[in-house]
This record gives sequence, C-alpha cells and structure tokens, in this order.
Amino acid sequence: MSILDLRSDTVTLPTQAMREAIFHADLGDDVFGEDPTINRLEAMTAERLGMEAALLVVSGTMGNATCVLTHCARGEEVILGDNSHIFLNEAGGMSALGGIFPHTIPNQPDGTLRLDEIEAAIRGDNIHFPRTRLVCLENTHNRCYGAALTPKYTAAVAALAKSRGLSVHLDGARIFNAAVALGVDVRELTRGVDSVNVCLSKGLAAPVGSVICGSREFIARARRIRKMLGGGMRQAGIIAAAGIVALKEMTGRLAEDHANALRLAKGIAGIPGLVTEPDRVQTNILYIDLVDQRFSDDEFMARLKEKGVMLSHTAPTRFRMLTHYGIGAAEIDAALAALRAVMQS
Repeated sequence: MSILDLRSDTVTLPTQAMREAIFHADLGDDVFGEDPTINRLEAMTAERLGMEAALLVVSGTMGNATCVLTHCARGEEVILGDNSHIFLNEAGGMSALGGIFPHTIPNQPDGTLRLDEIEAAIRGDNIHFPRTRLVCLENTHNRCYGAALTPKYTAAVAALAKSRGLSVHLDGARIFNAAVALGVDVRELTRGVDSVNVCLSKGLAAPVGSVICGSREFIARARRIRKMLGGGMRQAGIIAAAGIVALKEMTGRLAEDHANALRLAKGIAGIPGLVTEPDRVQTNILYIDLVDQRFSDDEFMARLKEKGVMLSHTAPTRFRMLTHYGIGAAEIDAALAALRAVMQS
C-alpha cells in the first residue's frame, strides 16, 4: 500500500532537476568562502528577499538559533509568541546555547502578536530586569493554521521595535507560502525586519537547508555563530544546488498546495467525529480535532495509517496535516476516503 504522508511538507523528495543539479554542482570549501554554488544561492536568496546578504545553514532551527544568538548577548531577552516555533519546537536553543531569556506573549488566532502587548512586554531600564533586545515573528504561523502575516502588520511591528531600539527577527520558514497566499512580492513581507530565516526544505522540496538573510554586517557576525554551532559544512554546494532549483522552480507552485489544503479541510468538515476550520486555511497547513470519544489518539492514528494516511499528533485530540509537492487532488480525495472509512468503522 502506498502511504499518503501528510505529517509535514518536509517529507518531500527532491525533484529530478534537483538531483541533476546536485550531481553537477561546482564545489569548493565554504568555510573559506570558496564554494561557488553556495555563494550563488546566498546571493540569489538575499536579492529575492530584499536583503543585503545571506548565509546557508543546515536547518530552520539552526537558522533561528544563529539569528537570535547574533542579535542577543547572554542574559538578554526576546519577545515572541507563546505558540511560536522558536519557543515550542526548537529544544530551548536560545536559552541552552545562548543564555537568552524568552518572554512569551499570546499569539492571536491569526498568528500576530498584539502591538500593545509587545509594547507592554518591553523592559524598562532597571538592573533587576533582563534587557529586551529582540522581537520574533513567524510567517506563516505554523500553530495558527499556517496564517500569513500581512506586510502592514510586519511594518507596524518593525516601526514599534525601531522606536524602542529593538531588532526584529522573522522566522520565515514558509514565507513564500505567505507571499503566494497574500498575492504580494516576498520582499513586502521582509521590509523593515533585521533578519529573516527561510527554509528550502519546507514546501519547496529541497532535501536539506535553510538560508538566513540580513545586513552584510549582521551576516558577517552570524557566520561566526554558525561556525560555533558546527555549521561549517565545507563542500555543501550539493545542498545549495537543490536550493537554487527550489527558489527557481518551486515557489510558483505553492498555490496548488494551498488549494489542496482547503479541499482537504472542507472535506474533513463534513466527516462526523472530526472538527476543523476551513475558514482559517490560508496556506498548506490545517488542524483537525478528534471529538469522537470511541478512539484514543493512538488508535485513530493507527487505524488511519492502516488505510494509508499519516498525520502529525500535536496535542491531545489534535492533529496537523500539511499538503505539499507530490500530493495532488487525487491524493486529497484518497485521504478523505480513508478518514471517512476510519470514522465510520
């Protein structure tokens, strides 16, 4: 039985064009700045996102950690959402590696942080308090149904941060999904922020890698942090080659994933025992709640896997599904059929 893997948009396999690019990539030692394929990817990503410079890293988690550690010193503070990926899903890296204090405020259902709550969270100049240095945003917002933050909102946060002497880091793991969903150039979503992390392996089908962007001075400092984290990857042009193909060929097809996610959500909404919110689906992420008490969470997942569908378990009775390259309308219909069969059993 073939498996429809909807656990994440990281489960994609590289395209044939990526495999060929990897095979033919020009290589050099990146720690010495001599890998031409990496240099090309970094220049391309910086230009695409409207930033001065860029740096290839292994993963989104490494990218976010590198940026936070570049912005903040030990004992300083970051304001971020209580449902943000950096806070929930990155192993406490800012604290464990950098001695940096996370100050969480509530994410709103649309993924935003309220401006007045950001303002209230900024510490005054008092020896009892850590210094607030950074505000982190997430676009799209994973835990908020893949919500896309608008250019207007991001600009408002950047203006507030600047007025208080703070920097803004944007976890833009799926920022191209946000740009497609909002119908804007991706540069509109990075304007005013000081750093951004974009994943090549989420939705864009590259097998590995993320890129962080910022000013030339910021990236120069971040390069040292990346080295400290073990990110000197030598002949990593084999990674960059697939990333170049991802930027060239895969961002334009993301609307297809969004349409399939909405198709899936609308279908699930009609299945008794399952609850989802199609009106919240903007991009390729949706959540479903198991309200049928006949099944435990584990039983539900096991029965669904027997029918050939896999999803993620994110909380008690809550599950996540993501559409991605390789999942089309026929696969969505098959997933819905499997869900109906399980719930009717």
